[in-house]
Amino acid sequence: MKYTEKISNKLNELLIKNYDAEKGYLNASENVDSPTLKIFFKRRATERSEFAKELRTEILQYGEIPEDSGSFKGTLHRNWMSLKSLFSSNDEEAILEEAIRGEEASLEEYDEILKDRTLPPSIDAMLFRHRNAIQSAINTEKVQEELVS
Repeated sequence: MKYTEKISNKLNELLIKNYDAEKGYLNASENVDSPTLKIFFKRRATERSEFAKELRTEILQYGEIPEDSGSFKGTLHRNWMSLKSLFSSNDEEAILEEAIRGEEASLEEYDEILKDRTLPPSIDAMLFRHRNAIQSAINTEKVQEELVS
């Protein structure tokens, strides 16, 4: 496998995660009543959309084809979030818990790819910036969860 293909494959994995996160946050924003949480989830969705655009651009620059949708696993997670919110006594807390769980999975994926010290510095910097934003979102979600519980 060529070096450019190897990098593109890794970036495509993150691209799919970001598509899933964007859709998950949009789904979450539709399933909460709190205006503050709605805005928070919509902002996270926009952020993840921006991450996806950056990843797509990098993949195209390597002459590879970017993925164009999320994963089956991401669809299942969103469906689970919707179902859980229907049966949960505290919808917002349950949705925040699922959002945190999804973000922690994304963080692990970013951490795994960042361990690869063969990435070009520009990609490494972009991924590190994404990773820090995801960590910040997790921290904020945990504070929000405390406020709604």
